[in-house]
Amino acid sequence: MNDSRRRRTAAASCLAVTGVLLAAGCGGEASSGTSTTSELKGTPVKVMVWAPEDTQGSAQPGVRLTAQAYEKWINDNGGIKGGPLKVLTCNEKNEPDEAEKCAQQAVAEKVVAVVGSYSLAGDRYMPILEKAGIPYIGGTGVSAAEFSSPMSFPVNGGTPVVFAAHGKQLVDEGCKKISGVRYDVAAAAIVSKFLTLGVTAAGGAAPKDLKVPVTATDLAPQVAAATKDADCVSVILGTHSDLFVTSYVQSGADTQLGSVVGNLTPELAESTGGASSPLEGSAITGYYPPVSDASWKDFVEAAEGSKDIDTTNGANETAWVAFKVFTEAAKTLPSITSKALVDELNTTDGIDTGGLTPKLTWQESTALPMEGMGRIHNTTATELTIRDGKIEWAESGSTFVDVRKLLTAKASG
Repeated sequence: MNDSRRRRTAAASCLAVTGVLLAAGCGGEASSGTSTTSELKGTPVKVMVWAPEDTQGSAQPGVRLTAQAYEKWINDNGGIKGGPLKVLTCNEKNEPDEAEKCAQQAVAEKVVAVVGSYSLAGDRYMPILEKAGIPYIGGTGVSAAEFSSPMSFPVNGGTPVVFAAHGKQLVDEGCKKISGVRYDVAAAAIVSKFLTLGVTAAGGAAPKDLKVPVTATDLAPQVAAATKDADCVSVILGTHSDLFVTSYVQSGADTQLGSVVGNLTPELAESTGGASSPLEGSAITGYYPPVSDASWKDFVEAAEGSKDIDTTNGANETAWVAFKVFTEAAKTLPSITSKALVDELNTTDGIDTGGLTPKLTWQESTALPMEGMGRIHNTTATELTIRDGKIEWAESGSTFVDVRKLLTAKASG
């Protein structure tokens, strides 16, 4: 990618790490031309998914492809209550106006739910879904509306949980002097806030907060500042984390690196030496188990043969989890409607995702008791690492780490 394009896309890319996403802007119904689908005799169940594609910002075409792979997989396995799942798609282009149009199409198409979508414009589309009573299951986990709207049903804890957990993981792994490197934009400042909360609540000293101009392409100055008097660096630059790593390798530094999933990737490890990469052993915090875990078996099989579905991509994984949640909830309903689905999600004792998450519930009693975050119920994260160039559990036998007490104790204290 040339430098001018990096500059145009840097701000959008750093938002995308929080990650861990109109007729003209939307696709039509996804193709479901399998013989199995045609044999399903039950009532079709129509949902929508949207994500940015064909954009200079952070495109996520894998979200649509994952949704379509799930559609084929579930229909090949009997559909939902004997009826085919029909996935409508919409390209929100990383533009709030287009995201709003996607929501308007969802209302016009009378979809049962919007599932597993990626967009940073929740404050624009959630009011439209609220008015229509359409639930939003899964999602990016970054916009304020996703954390507060009664129609939002997140499957993970979004930015607050994963970055607080990341701070805790760094401290638990022995980091005493930590630097956090992020873009100089408001959304990344929020990321820094929760990283600091996690570090200090776990007993560590507040990390240095180093800001990178969105136009920067040579990060040698930031590498020097981050590694000086620090034993660990958290790299929070999204798809442009390679800029930092390139300068880091050139500097000859040996400070331990870490981040949340989607920043220091297996591809980046491979390009910098594989098992001998400086990323080997990095502390990586995620929402879900590594893709090598048996809980991802169905997703891996459904994506097999598609070179465009990255099963390690957090947005794609969230889309798959969201569709699993939708299916589990919908199959319990006598009649699958938006209202019945919302009622089921709000009262369920726990939806089983097959080990991809703890059992999920959105009852009032399980909400995170922090202002503006009442729709966050799953406060768990996973502690991972890069081993032999791949994302794996940090330790054998690892499981979900719940940071609810960490978040609430610090907030109240």
